[in-house]
Amino acid sequence: MANVTNKDANIKVFPFVPQKNYRNDALNTDFYEFTMANGLFLLGKKDTQLVFDCFFRKNPGPEGQETGYSISAGQEQLTDFLLNYHFDETACDYLLYKGMHPDFVSYLSTYQWKGDMYAMPEGTVAYPNEPMVRIKCDPIGAILIETYLLQTMNFNSLITTKATRIVQATGNGNVMEFGGRRAQGASASLTGARAAILGGCSGTANCLAEVVYGPEVPGRGTVAHAWIQFFPSEYEAFKALADIYPDNVSLLIDTYNIFESGAINTIKVDDYLIQKYPNDPNKRVKSVRIDSGDLAYGAKRLRKIFDKAGKPYIKIIVSNGLKEQSIHSLRFEQNAPIDGWGVGENLITASDCPVFGGVYKLVAVLEEDGLWHAKMKCSDTLEKAIIPGYKMLYRVYDEDGKGYLDLIAMEDEVIELGKPIKVYTTDLTDTRREYTITPNVIKPLLVPYIVDGKLVRDMPSVTEIRDYIKDQLENQVWEEELRSTYPHRHFVDMTERVYQLRLDMYQKLHG
Repeated sequence: MANVTNKDANIKVFPFVPQKNYRNDALNTDFYEFTMANGLFLLGKKDTQLVFDCFFRKNPGPEGQETGYSISAGQEQLTDFLLNYHFDETACDYLLYKGMHPDFVSYLSTYQWKGDMYAMPEGTVAYPNEPMVRIKCDPIGAILIETYLLQTMNFNSLITTKATRIVQATGNGNVMEFGGRRAQGASASLTGARAAILGGCSGTANCLAEVVYGPEVPGRGTVAHAWIQFFPSEYEAFKALADIYPDNVSLLIDTYNIFESGAINTIKVDDYLIQKYPNDPNKRVKSVRIDSGDLAYGAKRLRKIFDKAGKPYIKIIVSNGLKEQSIHSLRFEQNAPIDGWGVGENLITASDCPVFGGVYKLVAVLEEDGLWHAKMKCSDTLEKAIIPGYKMLYRVYDEDGKGYLDLIAMEDEVIELGKPIKVYTTDLTDTRREYTITPNVIKPLLVPYIVDGKLVRDMPSVTEIRDYIKDQLENQVWEEELRSTYPHRHFVDMTERVYQLRLDMYQKLHG
């Protein structure tokens, strides 16, 4: 660290020199977090244990058109961040430069994250007002991680959720993530590619994603219009591509004219491959892609042309500003014979709702009496007040294996199977308000990832998470929750203890 003096409370440091290529996500936080952490440290509170919940208040979607569910994602990235959390010399020099107390900075220089992270298993279907992540840690490790935690959980959950919606709109077809060049920066393109695969996409255009995440996030693509334009004719461009990649011939056919040029030259090239490789049926034109025009009309006419030419094996891929609604229309209203979909900016930016509104709130403090004291961010209206306390989350299943209700309980509360329990809706404007259920099958939804700073969970692969999401949406969620319009609202309720705690604290705080 830079030399420091603390004479007469005047802290002096050498001028901080910016480092253009420096990266340490411990500093990827809002400055007020350091203001709070430094203050609590100076007050002698550095070892006090805090509990924070990360949750969201509504599912993503345009106002009044929110989806019926969300997918909680980003847990692996968050876990890696916490396990590698540290303040190096550059970080410490910066904090001294910004006026943080030298003793606080010295403490940070050897700080290791020793807290607990409980979270939904990555890929879990999630609903408003319930914790996706629960952090228990000292003030440094609980407060300073807020920004990174929310960046990670919000973005990954947003793109994974959007990907599932787009895949569902195709009838669970073949969706490729093509959005890298329209993403909000390089990091969004990289992490968004993984999130898209989790949501059911079959590949990504981002090569770096496969390098970072492995072959489960496969890079895919053929050529752009520039390849076609480079050659004297479209046929020569197609033929050159077929000669170089005979096992993977996918042609972009709308550079000049889809029907008067592209389709004709596709058939010619496929005939050329048949002549060149008569005994190898794999060396054929696999697909064509159209990136402009009326996609439904284009796909229908192409299908007839290729079928008439005896080439039903040539698949039709479409792209060009596709979004969930237009895909659903092409597939189910216009019955377009489309085999694959390249979706770009409307997936990687979730353009119809580009913000996932996750928040991170203090809910409990371990006081000197050795007891957990609930804390509450209190709003002017009860229905917007957070749910305080050190809590656990359960999913209750019906006889068909569908999750019909999520139940928020206190951490030490025991939910007994087969016994009636009174529950209260988290939306206190709901006319149901309170009622009784008899749970027969329940599952805790917050599982340990990190305990006392140590990893305690085997991380599933991308494929395993993807399959987990698919299984939930197909087998464990009411079909009515998946509707694109007016989806059924999943019940998220509280036990009587949680409800009473929330009500009592609200009344006490508001008088």
